[in-house]
Amino acid sequence: MKIRKFRNGDEILLFKVFYSSVHTIASHYYTHEQIDAWAPADIDLEHWANHMKEIRPFVVELQGEIAGYADIQPNGYIDHFYVSGTCSRRGVGTLLMNCIHEEARQLGISELTSKVSKAAAEFFLRHGFHLVERGFPICRGITLENSLMRKHLAK
Repeated sequence: MKIRKFRNGDEILLFKVFYSSVHTIASHYYTHEQIDAWAPADIDLEHWANHMKEIRPFVVELQGEIAGYADIQPNGYIDHFYVSGTCSRRGVGTLLMNCIHEEARQLGISELTSKVSKAAAEFFLRHGFHLVERGFPICRGITLENSLMRKHLAK
């Protein structure tokens, strides 16, 4: 397993990881209707690609395939954190979280935040985050549930 920075051309492969993660891992916590609203198959791929180029995530490769990805923004916000449904519980998420922590340290970031799914909340708690508040965002007309999580980092 290796971790690297985002490269142009990763965009569609990252969408496949996102789609797999939501439709496999998160499907245990949300209804079919919620899953389809969150991760529809007919997403605007140009918008997706532009967003991936903007957030520039770290990418984990496992046996030559992208197994997960996550980003950290200059303000400490983690916008995307996804592990492929075929690669869960294999250390991919922990590798990504460790990478985010190291990047935060190098950038002098003192606090990490993220709005995470019900599926990811326990993972974030295990990595020292705490629940700030629950949210109920509307996505394509469907109400989802997420949690704003925060972690203060040692100086």
